[in-house]
Parts: sequence; structure tokens; C-alpha cells
Amino acid sequence: MNKILVANRGEIAIRVMRTAKKMGIKTVAIYSEADRNAPHVRFADEAVCIGPPPSNQSYLLGNKIIEVSKSLGVDGIHPGYGFLSENADFAEAVEKNGLIFIGPKSHAIRVMGSKLAAKEAVKKYNIPMVPGIDEAITDVDKALKIAKEIGFPILIKASAGGGGKGMRVVEKEVDLESQMKRAISEATSAFGDGSVFIEKYVTSPRHIEIQVMADTHGNFLHFFERECSIQRRHQKVVEEAPSSILTPELRNEMGLAATRVAKACDYVGAGTVEFLLDADHNFYFLEMNTRLQVEHPVSELIAGVDLVELQIKVARGEKLQIRQEDLKIRGHAMELRVYAEDPLNDFLPSVGNLERYRLPVGKGIRVDNGFEEGMDIPIYYDPMLSKLITYGATREEAIELMIKAIESYEIKGVETTLAFGSYVMQHEAFRSGNFDTHFVKDYYSPEVLHEKREQDAKIAAVIALKQYFEDQKMLRLPIN
Repeated sequence: MNKILVANRGEIAIRVMRTAKKMGIKTVAIYSEADRNAPHVRFADEAVCIGPPPSNQSYLLGNKIIEVSKSLGVDGIHPGYGFLSENADFAEAVEKNGLIFIGPKSHAIRVMGSKLAAKEAVKKYNIPMVPGIDEAITDVDKALKIAKEIGFPILIKASAGGGGKGMRVVEKEVDLESQMKRAISEATSAFGDGSVFIEKYVTSPRHIEIQVMADTHGNFLHFFERECSIQRRHQKVVEEAPSSILTPELRNEMGLAATRVAKACDYVGAGTVEFLLDADHNFYFLEMNTRLQVEHPVSELIAGVDLVELQIKVARGEKLQIRQEDLKIRGHAMELRVYAEDPLNDFLPSVGNLERYRLPVGKGIRVDNGFEEGMDIPIYYDPMLSKLITYGATREEAIELMIKAIESYEIKGVETTLAFGSYVMQHEAFRSGNFDTHFVKDYYSPEVLHEKREQDAKIAAVIALKQYFEDQKMLRLPIN
């Protein structure tokens, strides 16, 4: 593989290209008209404009991306995450055109792309699953009967979806019909598929996911777990590895379960198996993401691997040279997704110009970044600016380093999740490890963050005033 095209933008495009260049592989960037001056365009060896700003006229044009790849002599296409990364038709078209798709086969993407099909596939592998039904329904009476059998609260979930869309928690029987109709409507609008299923709602859940990798020679590995319970709107904001609550025995059990899920769909490449962990530390299969995850850096740091490099090697047909027994957890890693969102306004996107944009640097600090000072934040795409990652010998060290890194991250012109990240890192529930996916609902409010900002401003003013008086004293000292 001498040349790859990265069918993505921003920080993930640069992340993939860095590894490709390290491996001596030429890179091709694609970009929309809105991204003409983006860093990932300059970072690549070649770059091609793929279309107007809207993603359905640019980054989602699979056939056009394949045409560009063939015209430039590209060997493989890396989809990153988002856009076409979990599009089975695209993966299949890439291979049919004599190119290498740096990801799983289309069969695995299709199976795991449907939550119902995924549950059916892993049944025979004895994977624990949340009590519920494994068939799509639209009949309210049937849904009510099932809900009574498994007991309220229940969770209605879209079969084809993710990101919290088409998902509804129903605590009382009287709310079932209205919530089910909303879930079906939202799923239809978001995914073109209104099928939903019902399962028991796990109270006080932790969101634990396992990073897996498989080659074409029958080898399956897991790179331990990531704790992803700090979420807003069912989407992750803070991730860490390893989890503070898994015992070595539970970690091993969940790792083996994750590799069995990968085997169930003949998986190849990097993937993530997601589980819910209840208050009694029982775990249940949630879904499999058939791509590289946003939070993959924390796994790389604790396992000492480059997951993108392994992806490329597997795509070239190479055998994994690592054995499971060779892998050991070393240290602790934290990640904060730095979104252009306003945590004081329900995390709504914050559009504007990056008047000032300076990244933190230092030992144990890594920033996977896709922007630079002076750039506008496009309204067309996911508002993530970067991933801020810290690594230390212990969880406490990684947390303190994250607080320091957040303080050193200079952004002016848009609101970001940096202040929220600092709030999380300093909250007792997070520091103690005693938290779940309800952290934001239970502990966070815009008023709390606003109050903290005011306190910080007062402290800064007092320090500045004290320094002023100290300076005045120095100026008044007689000169001998």
C-alpha cells in the first residue's frame, strides 16, 4: 500500500495521515469548499476538492471519492469515523473497484449496523444481553405486553440508529404510547428506518467499551476497556482508560466477550464493542461500532500501540504480531472532546471565528487537532475542534494534568466544552469513581458552571490585586 486517501476531515484526517506518513505511505486529502484552507488539506501530499460545503454534496459522495481515488492511483481508502465509515455499501463499492477499504468487510458493517441483527448474531456466543425483545415492533399493545413482562422502566431504541436518536426511557405505563410514537418518528427521520425494539432500562449504568482488533488470519485481540459514562444527550464528552471500577477478573471476562462478538460477524480490523455495566457489575452487550472510535487515543496510550498502524497492516493482509498475553495496562489516560458548544446553553453549537487558538503542550499532553487560529467553525459538520488527551502513571495524575492542560488551552471567539471538562475533573463524584451515565443530569447545571466561573474570576482578581500591591511595594523601596 503506497498511497491512501482519507475520506474525512479535521483532526481524524490528520491523525490517520500522521501514521501513514510514519509508515512511508503517501496521503490524499479530500475537502469541501468550506474546508479549502483547513489544516488537513495542507498536511496531505495531495488534496482534491470534492464538492460544496454540505456533507451530502461532498464528504458523503462515495462514488465520487472512489473516482478520485482511482484517478490518483490510490491503493486504499481510510474512512476515519462519521461520514461513510459505517456505510456497508461504500465499503463494498471500494472493494469492487479494486481498492482496499481500511476497515471491516461490508458483511460485518451490515450485521452490526442493525442492533437487532447484531443481537441475533451474538446469541450463540453466549454474550450477556439486557432483558427485552429481539424483534422490531410498531404495535403499541404488543409493546405494552412486553413492557409489563420485563417491568418498567423500559428503553425504546431505534434498531438502525445511534447517538441517542430514536431512544426513549419510559418509566410509566401511561407514557408508553406517546414515547413509542416519538421514537419511531425520530428514527424514521434520522435513519430512514422506524423499526424499534424494547429492552429493560438499566438504572445507574456505566458505559464501558472494549477496543478490539482482528486480522485475516483468525487472530482476535482486545486492548482493554474505556470508561465512557460522562455524556450529554447520550453522546460522550469525557472518556478514560482503564475504568476505575473493573477488577482484573471482570476486565478479562469483558475482553473475551468482546472478541467473541467480533468473531460472531467475522470481523476484520479495528472495532469497539460497547457494554452497559449495572450497579452490581453485571455487564450487557449494547452494540458494536465497526470503525475507529473518537476516543481511541486513550487505548493507544495505556496499551502502547498505534491502532491506525495496525489497521493499515491488517488491511494489507499482514498478521497481527501481538499476542493477548503480551498486552499489559500501563498508566492511565483521559480524553476530553473539545466541542465548539456552549455548556451554559444546553451544549448548543457555538459558531464563530477562532480569534485566538493556542494548544497546550507538555509531557503527558496530546492534542489531536483539526483547527488553527483565524479559522471559522463551519456550521455544516460535527462541532468537535479537537481531542485533548492526558496520560499519567495514575488516574489522579492524568486528572491533574487534564486540569492543567485545560487551563493552558487558549480559545477565544467561540464557547467550548473546556470549562465543562474542568468541572468534571474537579467534581468529587468523578474523582472518586462513583458516577454513572447520569452524571450530567445528577450534578451539572449551567448555573453551577456560571457560579464556578464567577468564583474563579474573583480569585483571579484577588491574586492580581495582591500582585499589584506587591509590585507597588517594590517600586517604593529606596535604592541604595
